[in-house]
Amino acid sequence: MIRKTILILVIFFVLLSGCIVEKSPEKGTLQFTSSPSGAQVYLDDQFRGSAPCTVTGIEPGNHTLEFRYPGYESWSTVMAVSSGSNNVFAALQPTPASTTPIPVILVTTSPTGGAQPFVTIKASRDSIVTGDSVMFSGTAIGCNQVQLTMSGPGAYVKGVPFASVPNVNSAGEWSYYWNPGSGLMPGTYTMTVSDPYKTTSDSASVKVTGNGQLSITANNFAAVQGNTVWFSGLCTTGSQNVQLVLYGPGQYTGGVALGTVSVLADKNWNFPFTIDLSTPTGYYTMYVYDVPKTATSSVQFSVGYA
Repeated sequence: MIRKTILILVIFFVLLSGCIVEKSPEKGTLQFTSSPSGAQVYLDDQFRGSAPCTVTGIEPGNHTLEFRYPGYESWSTVMAVSSGSNNVFAALQPTPASTTPIPVILVTTSPTGGAQPFVTIKASRDSIVTGDSVMFSGTAIGCNQVQLTMSGPGAYVKGVPFASVPNVNSAGEWSYYWNPGSGLMPGTYTMTVSDPYKTTSDSASVKVTGNGQLSITANNFAAVQGNTVWFSGLCTTGSQNVQLVLYGPGQYTGGVALGTVSVLADKNWNFPFTIDLSTPTGYYTMYVYDVPKTATSSVQFSVGYA
């Protein structure tokens, strides 16, 4: 009887052990920040965003990590990701000044057996505000590498070849995220792609707005009903238009948009405002904004006290 009871218990525990399922470890979350802000984050050689950013669903274990930013040395490491939240901060160092040629972007593509080289490029956006990023992408046929060079105002006036390597797939397609930060001068920037021997090329342009000045003045600071007051100023943000909004007593308490004015070739703008005879006496403030509102300025004047 005792032997039979022991045998039953052994069978029971064997069956019970077969029902126990080992719980898989929870996945990790990585929160990336960098100095300077905006560095491109590559996890296991895959672009995952620009810092600050958060990546979820990472399998626990060792992963390769790299931060890239134009003009700075890349920051890379092998990190052990654990379940839960993991914070990663990278302080990138500026690339030392050198008299040697700046390395260019090299994109590996699939050879096509001696075909005539042909490259294309397009931008994900036609215009951005300083601080935004834009993706350039295209194709490369008949060559194993392509070169990317950015030209534009300020530091880009002579053309700057980039050192980072974009993502490449087996179809000969490439892509590159350009995140220049918030210090970019306003103007038009052109990214040019070419084969290594520069026998073929293509380009795409992006207009950048911001980091400029916006001013406003009036030709009459003490007007009366029936007068026309001319408002004018300078706009160097790269915007093609400015918008005017008037605040004051009566119907102007919450602000009244008076319209949009074009910025002239010399970066000046002008706007005439005729004061209606029913306009309340008081003090008014005219605000001017560039489009899309990267800068603002204002001027005060009175109506009816002259």
